[in-house]
Amino acid sequence: MNMLKKSFANVREYVLLSVKGLTCQADHGLRAALRKKTSACRWSRTAWPGASSANSHDIGKDSPYWAGTTWMAYGPESVAELSQELEKLVVRDVKLKDKVTIKGAIAEGLPVDFKTALTRPTKAQAIGTIIGMILSPAAQIASQITGPASQIASQVQTISEKKPEAEAPAEPAPAAT
Repeated sequence: MNMLKKSFANVREYVLLSVKGLTCQADHGLRAALRKKTSACRWSRTAWPGASSANSHDIGKDSPYWAGTTWMAYGPESVAELSQELEKLVVRDVKLKDKVTIKGAIAEGLPVDFKTALTRPTKAQAIGTIIGMILSPAAQIASQITGPASQIASQVQTISEKKPEAEAPAEPAPAAT
């Protein structure tokens, strides 16, 4: 138990699965595929609510997440990336679809359903959105400052490119009689 607590000490996001009737070959194939896609993916075959209490996650021992045998998958930077990989490997695979059930996910210590975990932004996407929100007002200010200046510069250029009109020839003086 201490080893499991130590393994999950810094894990804040993971997906909980229920596995029934999986062959050894399918088990090995699923684990190998996840290891290729993620930096570190570990599973706990036992229902172990102590992992959540070790991380100060308030899930509760009577939660349906812990019913039956529970696998805890974690690894990439965010629960969104892990959920997307599990959807590709489990939900879309006809061989695993009936044998592996995704119970839900834990994101930042809070239980969320799998569909919500799939739609959450990844860390990089969230940072990009925030940077875009910060830069948007600055871009508007810059365009408001440069807009009138570019109009004036365009008018000055147009005036400077105009050819001066040729001087009209002077009218001949009337002949003296």
